[in-house]
Amino acid sequence: MMRTRPLKVALLGCGVVGSEVARIMTTHADDLTARIGAPVELAGVAVRRPSKVRAGIDPALITTDATALVKRGDIDVVVEVIGGIEPARTLITTAFEHGASVVSANKALLAEDGTTLYEAAERHGRDLYFEAAVAGAIPLIRPLRESLAGDKVNRVLGIVNGTTNFILDRMDTAGSGYSEALDEATALGYAEADPTADVEGFDAAAKAAILAGIAFHTRVRLDDVYREGITEVTSADLASAKQMGCTVKLLAICERAADGRSVTARVHPAMIPLSHPLASVREAYNAVFVEADAAGQLMFYGPGAGGAPTASAVLGDLVAVCRNRLSGATGPGESAYTRLPVSGMGEVVTRYHISLDVADKPGVLAQVATVFAEHGVSIDTVRQKGRQDGDGEAALVVVTHRAPDAALSGTVEALRKLDTVRGVASIMRVEGE
Repeated sequence: MMRTRPLKVALLGCGVVGSEVARIMTTHADDLTARIGAPVELAGVAVRRPSKVRAGIDPALITTDATALVKRGDIDVVVEVIGGIEPARTLITTAFEHGASVVSANKALLAEDGTTLYEAAERHGRDLYFEAAVAGAIPLIRPLRESLAGDKVNRVLGIVNGTTNFILDRMDTAGSGYSEALDEATALGYAEADPTADVEGFDAAAKAAILAGIAFHTRVRLDDVYREGITEVTSADLASAKQMGCTVKLLAICERAADGRSVTARVHPAMIPLSHPLASVREAYNAVFVEADAAGQLMFYGPGAGGAPTASAVLGDLVAVCRNRLSGATGPGESAYTRLPVSGMGEVVTRYHISLDVADKPGVLAQVATVFAEHGVSIDTVRQKGRQDGDGEAALVVVTHRAPDAALSGTVEALRKLDTVRGVASIMRVEGE
């Protein structure tokens, strides 16, 4: 039987995503009612600038007092899309204390202090859903938390930031420089006025922490994630990748160790073969591979950002949470029973592509090869090319076999000390093989 009393929803934030959430709640009201089993009512919208005109939203719903809104006691679900650590954390925990469940898109808070939110939700018997925090419209959190709950996930590998993927795609396909590609991304609305969170890898690292925690049933915080951005990636790196039949992507990689006793989470640019499905992910799209014992390889692909796609994920969570409210149930909470330690980057086994500027004379290659051997790193391929300007230097490109990252880093430091090595032009990891 359909319940006639509406479920009341409080919306914290009414920017690009929040305004889309409000719009969809209004335009799809009848469908949402049918899917949930009760009508949903937007009961209040907390904003910072109340004077701004917000089409389709009753001005009487607008408030600047977010705390009072979540404390009302008649709110069933709080949708938090304001972002940041505070006041979002306090508002969410206050919402739980006053009987509301929460739908959030706040990746930074979940990665930094998700444990506090999980514990508050469990203590008060309420839901915490956050599909929109990781990959926009792409269903990823729910498959990991529910569909694969009976399987063992070993690896999550993917492109989880649309801005950096757009920039690297333009550098690869259009021959743009980094600055030019960033300017284009900004003009198209893919990059913020301050793009630091995207281009330095902070956004992707937060998402990696969330994914690793869910996939491996352990607590992984933002500080546990190794992070490199794309600001040092050059056109020469893209050209070298093409010569190897590769392209460059900013990857989030979460792995369970081979012995199962630890996990790693990292974000960095990497060369991947053109034959790999992630190589064909263009512009601002996201794609994530999940590798599990029984399910094998699964790929999730779609728009990873933007108002409408992110709002789609928020509304999906809203429907699920409202259904739970009606049935008196709650969805999955934190699963951290494995308590696996998070290993540092030095223990990760990977490959390197190293481009060196060396003296163009006999014996240099032998010296370089000796350094690799002394650090226990095996060389896969070497390319050497003398410069046409006759300045006595040559370009030497070395691609290694897989080895611990600490050994590779030690190798690079030793190479820098050779008199015959004039400089390390670029260093990049190779993945996806």
